[in-house]
Amino acid sequence: MRRLGELEAEIMDRLWKWRRPATVREIVDDINRTRPVAYTTVMTVANILHGKGWLLREQKEGRAWLYEPVRTREQYSAALMEDALEASEDRPVALAHFVGRMSPAELAALRKALREAGRRTDG
Repeated sequence: MRRLGELEAEIMDRLWKWRRPATVREIVDDINRTRPVAYTTVMTVANILHGKGWLLREQKEGRAWLYEPVRTREQYSAALMEDALEASEDRPVALAHFVGRMSPAELAALRKALREAGRRTDG
């Protein structure tokens, strides 16, 4: 999976935070609070994200589309981690290095996730 580009990430970030479908106008207005961006640029990138399977869209009243993410931010992050592991010739060693950099809270969350995954495969 390719990392999102800068504007792609900005669009997805807003949609993930808002947890609701939004129009390009809403996204543009929010981005314009911090930096200028053209409506047509955001519309083009949202269309590209839809074409890549990142966004669903449905027609709202009039000509505007409502966009919403197909995957959660966490699913995106997990896919990036999987890709990073695949880049290694020795996945267990790469995973051990990754785990070695985790905080105690992250290690606790990992232990919990492993227990839950074990229950799913055992049952």
